[in-house]
Amino acid sequence: MLSATEEERNLHPPSARHESLANKQSLGIILPTFCEAETIENLIREIKDANQDVLILVVDDSSPDGTAGRVKKLQKEYSNILLMERPEKLGLGTAITDGFKAILSLENPPEHIITMDADYSHNPQAIPQLLATAEKGYDLVIGSRYSKGGKIVGWHILRRIISRAANLVASTMVGLRIRDCTSGFRCYSKEYIKSVIGCLHSQTYEIQIETVKQAWMRGFALTEMPIVFENRKRGKSKLTRAEFQGFFSYIVKAKLAVLNRASKT
Repeated sequence: MLSATEEERNLHPPSARHESLANKQSLGIILPTFCEAETIENLIREIKDANQDVLILVVDDSSPDGTAGRVKKLQKEYSNILLMERPEKLGLGTAITDGFKAILSLENPPEHIITMDADYSHNPQAIPQLLATAEKGYDLVIGSRYSKGGKIVGWHILRRIISRAANLVASTMVGLRIRDCTSGFRCYSKEYIKSVIGCLHSQTYEIQIETVKQAWMRGFALTEMPIVFENRKRGKSKLTRAEFQGFFSYIVKAKLAVLNRASKT
């Protein structure tokens, strides 16, 4: 994981005046990327068109397809796009936590921070609704594929079964009444992130469970909002077997932590 000094060194602003511009934003969006050159330009344009008052931070793990170069090109056009280049593929969990730290390091961080996939699985047109839900007083809003009104497009039946089973196991073992605790399309409050940033240690996809667990343990308000999740049309999933195993390993550890906490109360 990058240290604070390394984060600052690898954070590329669009210009020397990025602080005065970026700090005016009320919403921040973190886009972790690895080989998303085909989609990143159009996605950022759509986000900016639908959400004028937004700061976008791309956290790129040295994508060999030139993703970072596409972002740098956009920085010449848009003033509120930041780019963090990391030396190698370090995992989704560290990409999100490094992104949180980078945004919190701004003089006036946005009040809300959204995380989402950069492959169009998460519809940028749903961002205003996600933010509006958070502004009702929720510290964590999960864009849910499995809440009433939610939907998945383009997944074969086996993947649907695996996803539902993973969510059922995770919510049951960790003790959370959440229908979709593995969704990566979320909105966090700045206060929640400031409270938990020192306690987030996930390397990969288990970050989704860890952030929910931390919200529940600390008494933050969380809810779900139905979304339509569309399977990526280009490229392939970045989830590896090792990351899948790490995800379930974290669930077991989280359950043991919950049991230990309950035994002390």
